[in-house]
Amino acid sequence: MRGLSHVRARQKVAVRARGGPAAARVTQGGHISTEPRINERIRVPEVRLVGPNGEQVGIVAINDALRLAQEADLDLVEVAPTARPPVAKLMDYGKFKYESALKARESRKHQAQTVIKEIKLRPKIDPHDYGTKKGHVERFLRQGDKVKVTIMFRGREQSRPDLGYRLLQKLAGDVEELGFVESQPKQDGRNMIMVIGPHKRKADTKADRAAPRPGPRAESAASRPVPAPRGARENGPAPAVAAAEPAEQGAADAPTAI
Repeated sequence: MRGLSHVRARQKVAVRARGGPAAARVTQGGHISTEPRINERIRVPEVRLVGPNGEQVGIVAINDALRLAQEADLDLVEVAPTARPPVAKLMDYGKFKYESALKARESRKHQAQTVIKEIKLRPKIDPHDYGTKKGHVERFLRQGDKVKVTIMFRGREQSRPDLGYRLLQKLAGDVEELGFVESQPKQDGRNMIMVIGPHKRKADTKADRAAPRPGPRAESAASRPVPAPRGARENGPAPAVAAAEPAEQGAADAPTAI
């Protein structure tokens, strides 16, 4: 009996060292794959088969579907696992994953992320500082970003919210060519907040920057007058004289009216 109790005590120590039965139950699940099941991983008796060109083959047994995939040198991919029966398609799964990754990369490249910049002002801001802050707001709007303008009230300034409201309205009027008031001024504790959105989206701004522009040399060359040929400059009015000679000769040959 003593030996049996000694063995049980050893087993308890080993269970505690591994984290106990609860830890074993927690780690039992593992990672859940989000990729579709292909080929032998499809564990259903029959599937609704779709051909490689989208043609409907019909409901076939899973062994027949695998045989057709092997004969066509393609993969059997489960595209609708929740259907009854599940829908499987014959395709080149490696090529399909590669093309899907390319499409996702292109969509992320052309997707414009909305960025909100923040500018903080005081109700009694100096005119020079106001001009600097306004320049920052204009730069952000040209880049296609939204601007969150915050008026910070301190001390007795909290009793004069109209000062902050008028300052925000003045700023919105100064930058109305580049943006519009997306969120009207509202009080938020000790601060007053207004959001200005750009007229142009960020994607359009990037497209305008990427468009080729003529350089200063091309513009100066286009505005410069085209010089006359060298022979024309040396001979001067020779073509006009030559043109006048046939006219005089024609007048001499013409009969004189009586």
